[in-house]
Amino acid sequence: MNKKSLNTAARDHLWMHFTRMSAYAKAPIPMIVRGEGAYVFDLNGKRYLDGLSGLFVVQAGHGRHELADAAAKQASELAYFPLWSYAHPKAVELADRLADLAPGDLNRIFFTTSGSEAVESAWKLARSYFKRVGKPAKHKVISRHIAYHGTSMGALSITGLPSIKEDFEPLVPSGIRVPNTNLYRAPNGTAGADGSDAEAFGRWAADRIAEAIEFEGPDTVAAVFLEPVQNSGGCFPPPPGYFQRVREICDEYDVLLVSDEVICAFGRLGEYFGATRYGYQPDIITCAKGMTSGYVPLGAMIASDRLAAPFLKDTNWFAHGVTFGGHPVASAVALANLDIFSREDLNGHVKKNEAIFRSYLDRLRDLPIVGDVRGDGYFYGIELVKDKATKATFDDDECERLLRGFLSKALFDGGLYCRADDRGDPVVQLAPPLICEEAHFAEIEQILRSVLSEAWSHV
Repeated sequence: MNKKSLNTAARDHLWMHFTRMSAYAKAPIPMIVRGEGAYVFDLNGKRYLDGLSGLFVVQAGHGRHELADAAAKQASELAYFPLWSYAHPKAVELADRLADLAPGDLNRIFFTTSGSEAVESAWKLARSYFKRVGKPAKHKVISRHIAYHGTSMGALSITGLPSIKEDFEPLVPSGIRVPNTNLYRAPNGTAGADGSDAEAFGRWAADRIAEAIEFEGPDTVAAVFLEPVQNSGGCFPPPPGYFQRVREICDEYDVLLVSDEVICAFGRLGEYFGATRYGYQPDIITCAKGMTSGYVPLGAMIASDRLAAPFLKDTNWFAHGVTFGGHPVASAVALANLDIFSREDLNGHVKKNEAIFRSYLDRLRDLPIVGDVRGDGYFYGIELVKDKATKATFDDDECERLLRGFLSKALFDGGLYCRADDRGDPVVQLAPPLICEEAHFAEIEQILRSVLSEAWSHV
């Protein structure tokens, strides 16, 4: 198709995800056609720095021919076979490798095709496990305010974003919300709310989980779903000691700790898994996205030996599965992707460069619109404010004009693909490919400085 035909066909037939399609009734739809390293190129040949790794996905960068070659080779040998009572070598090899990389006794890998499916699988396993061990009333889940855990009906029930849930209610019952770890917006009167004691604030936030379990009844709560760094709302890292206290609470009440690492796994925080970075042991890890650097869809639920044990005897089974989970081609690409991680030490590269990346973003604090810069690894959020002294935020109408009316388009026009988001307070989120270096950080800072300075004139 030529350019005009592509845009017409996209407007008439393509239903884009999380998109106000009316915005393109008279405007062309941005069309990305090629990627190379840390950059993508549109239909007209213009280059953009991929400041979001596609969607927190393209860890090893665009245009890695060895990943494409791994897919082609596997497709020519065995394009598809299910894992329903059968196995194939690539899924076995990948499961073995992930078990070696995952912390502690997380040795059982249940493959999916997406993060939402991994989260669904984890909730179903939690319910099924507790039935097997004689605690059938344990079915509820706890997650944090404005946290995103997926969009399928079960995962959406765990998600803490009312704005993306209301169209689909009533949802699966039993989802309970607790405070997140946004120290910048810590409620007045809470420990460490003035920013002077992050550890005390973390203890306060973790103890709200115990409070929720007690309120709901310990015999009814199955699991707590937490991201190592919460994405939605703008990159909330855990305060010191937070996850250690959560682990104590889960052990006390026999509640499973699920580390939702769909974004945070595979190098985003400088480790294969975020739980390793922050020194806690989950019962389940959910992951996807960066496992293949996005070259093929693949996700996984990684469970402990303890959770798998009841399903390994007698006639017990986990009555759950997906057609394309552990797809041979996806598994082969994931193995090749992990080879790149090992050979190029991508985790080490992130740890070596994260302070440099942070320093370039911290320079933006001199702008009147920048209230906070937070995150870890290659995963940061910049919160935008009307008044730095009071931390006054923008109302809904102002966010509409600022983010969707100006910022998103201006950043893209300036050559930077990233996310301007107001699920919570307005933020700009950045998660570039793990191959990025100082020159890329400088380019990100320069574009952000120019666009955010102009944005202030629109306030």
